[in-house]
Amino acid sequence: MKARKRFIIDCRGYKLVLGEKTRIMGVLNVTPDSFSDGGEFFDIKKAVKRGIEIEGEGADIIDIGGESTRPYSNCVSALEQIKRVAPVITVLKKKIKIPISIDTSNSRVAEEAVKAGAKIINDITGLGNDKDIARVAAKYKTGLCIMHIKGSPQNMQDKASYKNLMQEICAWLNEGVRIAMRAGVSEKRIIIDPGIGFAKTTRHNLQILNNLYLLNDVGRPILIGPSRKSFIGKILNKPVNERLIGTIAASVIAIANGAHIVRVHDIKEIKQAAMLADAILKI
Repeated sequence: MKARKRFIIDCRGYKLVLGEKTRIMGVLNVTPDSFSDGGEFFDIKKAVKRGIEIEGEGADIIDIGGESTRPYSNCVSALEQIKRVAPVITVLKKKIKIPISIDTSNSRVAEEAVKAGAKIINDITGLGNDKDIARVAAKYKTGLCIMHIKGSPQNMQDKASYKNLMQEICAWLNEGVRIAMRAGVSEKRIIIDPGIGFAKTTRHNLQILNNLYLLNDVGRPILIGPSRKSFIGKILNKPVNERLIGTIAASVIAIANGAHIVRVHDIKEIKQAAMLADAILKI
């Protein structure tokens, strides 16, 4: 693999350098029903405590979400999402140095989270649900993660059909970048994500990991989120809480094929695997 292109993403004044080493985005779900850790950090104090731990374990970003996006999950109102995430962000930003990302596809939630202290907006619908998210990102000069999906979490797995998977993902992401830039978002603030597990079959997920380098044509840094996903469980026949080894394997393959950021639950273990992968790839 050729060296990853270097990017500097300006997230409301925080300079996130990408390409020199793999960055780890730690997952913090403030939800009662997320597929992996639903309910575990629904309490504000527990969520803040976990956020501090995530930084201590070596994460470079914390991604906080107030709505589960697992397949066939229920929608959560903007008001309820704000109620869940804003207090956590408000407290946590004072206790950590790394940037906070808000995982939402609702512009009201995004804006309130940014006002509370988030520096990155992570939209799993790639601006397909609410294009005003781009307006919020432009207004506050946040980083913006644009992910590929077809449909919504409620129906995406019924839409997992492609003529040319990687071409269609690249086309979707290119259009998302154009929408964001038309809204005033600097291209230099945009990150892309092929959407592992979102309107994808097991085979699709494996194809993405094997061909991730093709996303370099979009010209933006690549975020990948394989952590504990169902395709790992199907291949290894393991439940959610026993998918660490599979997540490590998927993450290392992603890094070898060009991922700049890996979004995971198991920070310490993936951090070590990423460090070794980076060292090998630099030789």
